[in-house]
Amino acid sequence: MRLERIVVVVPARDEAATVTACVASVRAAARCAQAPVDVLVVADRCTDATAALARAAGARVLTTSVGAVGAARAAGVDAALAGVPPERWPRWWIAGTDADSVVPHGWLRHQERAAAAGTDLLLGTVDLPGPATRHAAWRARYAAGRGHVHGANLGIRASVYRAAGGFPAVPAHEDRELAERVRALPGARVTHSDRFPVLTSDRTLGRAPEGVARDLQLSSPVSASLTFVTTFCAPCP
Repeated sequence: MRLERIVVVVPARDEAATVTACVASVRAAARCAQAPVDVLVVADRCTDATAALARAAGARVLTTSVGAVGAARAAGVDAALAGVPPERWPRWWIAGTDADSVVPHGWLRHQERAAAAGTDLLLGTVDLPGPATRHAAWRARYAAGRGHVHGANLGIRASVYRAAGGFPAVPAHEDRELAERVRALPGARVTHSDRFPVLTSDRTLGRAPEGVARDLQLSSPVSASLTFVTTFCAPCP
Protein backbone atom coordinates (compact mmCIF):
# COMPACT_ATOMS: atom_id res chain seq x y z
CA MET A 1 0.00 0.00 0.00
CA ARG A 2 1.52 3.29 -1.10
CA LEU A 3 1.61 5.93 1.60
CA GLU A 4 -0.40 9.11 1.30
CA ARG A 5 1.66 11.12 3.79
CA ILE A 6 4.56 10.75 6.24
CA VAL A 7 4.74 12.76 9.45
CA VAL A 8 8.00 12.90 11.40
CA VAL A 9 7.41 13.67 15.08
CA VAL A 10 10.40 14.98 17.03
CA PRO A 11 10.09 15.61 20.80
CA ALA A 12 12.49 18.22 22.13
CA ARG A 13 13.35 19.82 25.45
CA ASP A 14 15.99 22.54 25.47
CA GLU A 15 17.67 21.23 22.33
CA ALA A 16 18.72 24.58 20.84
CA ALA A 17 22.20 23.20 20.18
CA THR A 18 21.00 20.28 18.09
CA VAL A 19 17.49 20.82 16.72
CA THR A 20 18.60 22.72 13.60
CA ALA A 21 20.80 19.84 12.44
CA CYS A 22 18.06 17.35 13.26
CA VAL A 23 15.40 19.16 11.23
CA ALA A 24 17.82 19.72 8.35
CA SER A 25 18.59 16.01 8.19
CA VAL A 26 14.89 15.07 8.22
CA ARG A 27 14.13 17.55 5.46
CA ALA A 28 16.99 16.10 3.42
CA ALA A 29 15.58 12.61 3.94
CA ALA A 30 12.16 13.90 2.91
CA ARG A 31 13.52 14.80 -0.52
CA CYS A 32 14.18 11.09 -1.10
CA ALA A 33 10.65 10.01 -0.16
CA GLN A 34 7.83 9.68 -2.66
CA ALA A 35 5.05 10.69 -0.25
CA PRO A 36 4.77 14.25 1.09
CA VAL A 37 6.54 14.67 4.43
CA ASP A 38 5.64 16.91 7.38
CA VAL A 39 8.14 17.61 10.15
CA LEU A 40 6.62 18.34 13.57
CA VAL A 41 8.85 19.30 16.50
CA VAL A 42 7.17 19.04 19.90
CA ALA A 43 8.87 21.65 22.09
CA ASP A 44 8.05 20.41 25.57
CA ARG A 45 8.78 22.65 28.55
CA CYS A 46 11.59 24.38 26.68
CA THR A 47 13.36 27.32 28.29
CA ASP A 48 15.66 28.06 25.36
CA ALA A 49 15.29 28.85 21.65
CA THR A 50 14.41 25.32 20.56
CA ALA A 51 10.99 26.25 19.16
CA ALA A 52 12.23 29.30 17.23
CA LEU A 53 15.19 27.42 15.78
CA ALA A 54 13.00 24.48 14.74
CA ARG A 55 10.63 26.85 12.91
CA ALA A 56 13.55 28.61 11.25
CA ALA A 57 14.85 25.23 10.05
CA GLY A 58 11.51 24.49 8.40
CA ALA A 59 9.61 22.42 10.94
CA ARG A 60 6.12 22.90 12.25
CA VAL A 61 6.28 23.38 16.03
CA LEU A 62 3.87 22.26 18.73
CA THR A 63 4.55 23.78 22.15
CA THR A 64 3.57 21.63 25.13
CA SER A 65 4.15 21.39 28.87
CA VAL A 66 3.40 17.70 29.38
CA GLY A 67 6.79 17.02 30.91
CA ALA A 68 7.34 13.44 29.66
CA VAL A 69 8.75 12.21 26.40
CA GLY A 70 5.98 9.65 25.91
CA ALA A 71 3.30 12.28 26.35
CA ALA A 72 5.19 14.67 24.06
CA ARG A 73 5.41 12.08 21.28
CA ALA A 74 1.72 11.28 21.73
CA ALA A 75 0.77 14.96 21.56
CA GLY A 76 2.72 15.28 18.34
CA VAL A 77 0.97 12.33 16.73
CA ASP A 78 -2.43 13.60 17.88
CA ALA A 79 -1.69 16.98 16.29
CA ALA A 80 -0.49 15.33 13.09
CA LEU A 81 -3.61 13.20 12.73
CA ALA A 82 -6.10 15.87 13.77
CA GLY A 83 -8.82 16.04 11.14
CA VAL A 84 -7.59 12.95 9.27
CA PRO A 85 -10.50 10.48 8.96
CA PRO A 86 -9.83 6.93 10.23
CA GLU A 87 -10.26 5.39 6.77
CA ARG A 88 -7.10 7.22 5.68
CA TRP A 89 -4.98 6.17 8.63
CA PRO A 90 -3.63 3.00 6.94
CA ARG A 91 -1.99 5.24 4.32
CA TRP A 92 -0.46 7.65 6.85
CA TRP A 93 2.91 6.85 8.38
CA ILE A 94 4.31 8.25 11.62
CA ALA A 95 8.12 8.33 11.80
CA GLY A 96 9.94 9.19 14.99
CA THR A 97 13.35 10.52 15.88
CA ASP A 98 14.87 12.72 18.60
CA ALA A 99 16.03 16.32 18.53
CA ASP A 100 19.59 15.34 19.48
CA SER A 101 19.85 13.05 16.45
CA VAL A 102 20.37 13.28 12.71
CA VAL A 103 18.87 10.82 10.24
CA PRO A 104 20.55 9.52 7.07
CA HIS A 105 19.27 10.65 3.68
CA GLY A 106 17.69 7.27 2.89
CA TRP A 107 15.90 6.96 6.22
CA LEU A 108 12.36 7.88 5.15
CA ARG A 109 12.59 6.14 1.78
CA HIS A 110 13.55 2.96 3.62
CA GLN A 111 10.52 3.30 5.91
CA GLU A 112 8.31 4.03 2.92
CA ARG A 113 9.43 0.85 1.18
CA ALA A 114 8.92 -1.19 4.34
CA ALA A 115 5.39 0.17 4.70
CA ALA A 116 4.63 -0.64 1.06
CA ALA A 117 5.81 -4.21 1.71
CA GLY A 118 3.35 -4.61 4.57
CA THR A 119 5.33 -3.58 7.63
CA ASP A 120 3.22 -1.89 10.30
CA LEU A 121 6.00 -1.02 12.73
CA LEU A 122 9.63 -0.57 11.66
CA LEU A 123 12.23 -0.56 14.43
CA GLY A 124 15.67 0.74 13.50
CA THR A 125 19.05 1.11 15.16
CA VAL A 126 21.20 4.01 16.30
CA ASP A 127 24.89 4.86 16.05
CA LEU A 128 27.19 7.31 17.80
CA PRO A 129 29.41 9.99 16.25
CA GLY A 130 33.14 9.56 16.13
CA PRO A 131 35.46 6.61 15.43
CA ALA A 132 34.67 3.01 16.31
CA THR A 133 37.24 3.13 19.11
CA ARG A 134 35.18 5.76 20.93
CA HIS A 135 32.66 4.27 23.38
CA ALA A 136 33.99 0.85 22.42
CA ALA A 137 32.32 -0.93 25.34
CA TRP A 138 28.90 0.49 24.48
CA ARG A 139 29.36 -0.35 20.80
CA ALA A 140 30.31 -3.95 21.60
CA ARG A 141 27.29 -4.47 23.85
CA TYR A 142 25.01 -2.84 21.33
CA ALA A 143 26.27 -4.96 18.44
CA ALA A 144 25.71 -8.09 20.50
CA GLY A 145 22.11 -7.15 21.29
CA ARG A 146 19.00 -7.95 19.28
CA GLY A 147 15.58 -6.43 18.91
CA HIS A 148 16.59 -2.84 19.61
CA VAL A 149 13.76 -0.34 20.10
CA HIS A 150 14.50 3.39 19.87
CA GLY A 151 12.19 6.36 19.71
CA ALA A 152 15.00 7.95 17.69
CA ASN A 153 14.50 5.47 14.86
CA LEU A 154 11.07 4.02 14.30
CA GLY A 155 8.10 4.27 12.00
CA ILE A 156 4.53 3.08 12.41
CA ARG A 157 1.37 2.98 10.36
CA ALA A 158 -1.13 5.45 11.79
CA SER A 159 -3.97 2.91 11.91
CA VAL A 160 -1.80 0.47 13.88
CA TYR A 161 -0.61 3.25 16.16
CA ARG A 162 -4.22 4.07 17.02
CA ALA A 163 -5.16 0.40 17.43
CA ALA A 164 -2.27 -0.07 19.86
CA GLY A 165 -3.33 2.91 21.97
CA GLY A 166 -0.43 5.18 21.01
CA PHE A 167 2.58 6.22 23.04
CA PRO A 168 2.00 5.94 26.79
CA ALA A 169 2.53 9.14 28.81
CA VAL A 170 5.65 7.91 30.58
CA PRO A 171 9.06 9.55 31.11
CA ALA A 172 10.98 6.64 29.56
CA HIS A 173 10.55 3.47 27.48
CA GLU A 174 7.44 4.71 25.72
CA ASP A 175 8.92 3.28 22.52
CA ARG A 176 9.27 -0.22 24.02
CA GLU A 177 5.75 -0.15 25.45
CA LEU A 178 4.30 0.86 22.10
CA ALA A 179 6.24 -1.92 20.37
CA GLU A 180 4.89 -4.49 22.82
CA ARG A 181 1.34 -3.26 22.28
CA VAL A 182 1.75 -3.56 18.52
CA ARG A 183 3.15 -7.09 18.82
CA ALA A 184 0.01 -8.02 20.75
CA LEU A 185 -2.26 -6.92 17.90
CA PRO A 186 -3.50 -9.80 15.71
CA GLY A 187 -1.91 -9.63 12.28
CA ALA A 188 0.37 -6.66 12.99
CA ARG A 189 3.73 -6.96 11.24
CA VAL A 190 6.79 -5.73 13.13
CA THR A 191 10.12 -5.47 11.30
CA HIS A 192 13.58 -4.84 12.74
CA SER A 193 16.18 -3.25 10.48
CA ASP A 194 19.81 -2.26 10.91
CA ARG A 195 19.81 -0.31 7.65
CA PHE A 196 19.98 3.49 7.87
CA PRO A 197 20.89 3.82 11.56
CA VAL A 198 20.22 7.21 13.12
CA LEU A 199 23.20 9.11 14.47
CA THR A 200 22.37 10.08 18.03
CA SER A 201 24.13 12.19 20.64
CA ASP A 202 26.92 10.64 22.67
CA ARG A 203 26.35 12.97 25.59
CA THR A 204 26.07 11.32 28.98
CA LEU A 205 23.55 13.77 30.44
CA GLY A 206 20.34 13.12 28.54
CA ARG A 207 16.90 14.69 28.75
CA ALA A 208 15.16 11.39 29.58
CA PRO A 209 15.95 9.49 32.78
CA GLU A 210 16.96 6.38 30.84
CA GLY A 211 18.27 5.65 27.38
CA VAL A 212 21.54 5.86 25.46
CA ALA A 213 22.84 8.73 27.59
CA ARG A 214 22.36 6.72 30.78
CA ASP A 215 24.03 3.68 29.22
CA LEU A 216 27.02 5.80 28.21
CA GLN A 217 27.18 7.38 31.65
CA LEU A 218 27.40 3.96 33.25
CA SER A 219 30.20 2.92 30.92
CA SER A 220 32.17 6.18 31.02
CA PRO A 221 32.45 8.94 33.66
CA VAL A 222 33.42 11.50 31.04
CA SER A 223 30.67 13.61 29.49
CA ALA A 224 31.05 13.67 25.72
CA SER A 225 30.13 16.54 23.45
CA LEU A 226 27.70 16.30 20.57
CA THR A 227 29.41 16.64 17.21
CA PHE A 228 27.71 15.79 13.95
CA VAL A 229 29.41 15.73 10.59
CA THR A 230 26.60 15.09 8.16
CA THR A 231 26.32 15.40 4.39
CA PHE A 232 22.79 16.20 3.31
CA CYS A 233 23.41 16.16 -0.44
CA ALA A 234 24.08 12.44 -0.88
CA PRO A 235 22.08 10.71 -3.63
CA CYS A 236 18.87 8.98 -2.68
CA PRO A 237 19.07 5.18 -2.44
